[in-house]
Amino acid sequence: MVSRYGAIMTTKQETAAAVLAAKARLGLTWQHLADTLDAPLAWTTAALLGQHPMSPEQAETAARVLELGPDEVAGLVAQPTRGALDQPVPTDPTIYRFYEVLQVYGPTIKELIHEKFGDGIMSAINFKIDVDRREDPGGERVVVTLDGKFLKYQWG
Repeated sequence: MVSRYGAIMTTKQETAAAVLAAKARLGLTWQHLADTLDAPLAWTTAALLGQHPMSPEQAETAARVLELGPDEVAGLVAQPTRGALDQPVPTDPTIYRFYEVLQVYGPTIKELIHEKFGDGIMSAINFKIDVDRREDPGGERVVVTLDGKFLKYQWG
């Protein structure tokens, strides 16, 4: 398939692999890429890994910094299939731990959302995420903040 940029369209997964390879080859950080794009760190990382479409301008900037071509630009602007992992239960230890957290605490999170907000859900579309590092006497802590808009169910 040929994109509107005249490039052979690469998949989001192929583009993500090219991004990871270029990032490693060039010694770049996700923070550097986010700063270059003037976009939030977590959003930039997710977009470059294929979970969000970029604007043509963002894709061109990312491709220039990462020394990628028009095929990858086309992949960066393409609409993604979000949440697509290679297997149903993730085997990567970091990703699996989040799966485990939701297995253990998912029902609790759901109950607390309903108790505090009513009948509805947390949006994953109108959403922000942040990952921080915090020093602690017991060892470094990972702080993950999930910040989604509350969406009330509306019946009728």
